[in-house]
Amino acid sequence: MATTFQRARNDEQRAQRRKAILDTAAAMLTEMPVAQVSLNELSRRVGLAKSNVLRYFESREAVLLELLDAACQELVEHLRTTLPEALDAAAPVTERADRIAAVVASALAERPVLCDLIGAQAAVLERNVSPQVAAEYKRSAIASAMAMAELVRTHLPELGEHDALRFTGGMIMVTGAVWTHAHPSAAMLAAYEADPALAALRLDFPSTLRQTLEVLLSGLLARAAG
Repeated sequence: MATTFQRARNDEQRAQRRKAILDTAAAMLTEMPVAQVSLNELSRRVGLAKSNVLRYFESREAVLLELLDAACQELVEHLRTTLPEALDAAAPVTERADRIAAVVASALAERPVLCDLIGAQAAVLERNVSPQVAAEYKRSAIASAMAMAELVRTHLPELGEHDALRFTGGMIMVTGAVWTHAHPSAAMLAAYEADPALAALRLDFPSTLRQTLEVLLSGLLARAAG
């Protein structure tokens, strides 16, 4: 049920409106993909006119970028706990690398909303925002990427600082690409069902992501060793 707000008259009330908009958008993403989240429906559910929503966020994409930023930060914090629990510091470098790939892939697979947002980031979410919003998002994204890289490097020091950042950037791009291809359109699904030979092209997201991250880490380690 939508909530009807009175006009925000102070900073606390404005912060409450922003939080309500973000919480409502987050709830919508548990029901539908990013592509189906509209500003009209968001406004209706949050109980504000669309023009009022735009007082707090300049566009639908600005709302979703903020959710993406928060979700990336949450992922890093999650991995701060799960990576140390999953890795044996005395294990060979290849074993540690494969465990990191598995833990990261599993964490991402458990966060379909985050993966959907990553998949839409470059092509959709960054296309309808002002330079100011874009810069704010990128600054925060860089901070999250650096935190992620440092976390990986803690458990895989053989990687080095530069390559740890390269792995993090590759992980983000690979996640978006694999997620998109692992969730084909209705027409593609029908084609797969009609012709079993085509179904070999259908990707399983968790296993494909894990295998790709393993290859990425292996390649970076091999180059560093060489």
